[in-house]
Amino acid sequence: MLKNITLSADEKLIIRARKKAESEKTTLNSQFRQWLEKYTSMGKNANEYDHLMQQISYAKPMRKYSRDEMNER
Repeated sequence: MLKNITLSADEKLIIRARKKAESEKTTLNSQFRQWLEKYTSMGKNANEYDHLMQQISYAKPMRKYSRDEMNER
């Protein structure tokens, strides 16, 4: 279910944003929804990474590897 919200911004900025969205074959509302999705998921990847590192914290290298060894394919 979509809910309406009211935002305030400079009129010239809104006009430019609408023109840009139109040139990208989309709408300002659609762009805002995409931004809101990205904004709310920020930090999620960092938390997932931290959790993964905790899960594999038991793994320790037997020795230090040289730069050449780490870049071998």
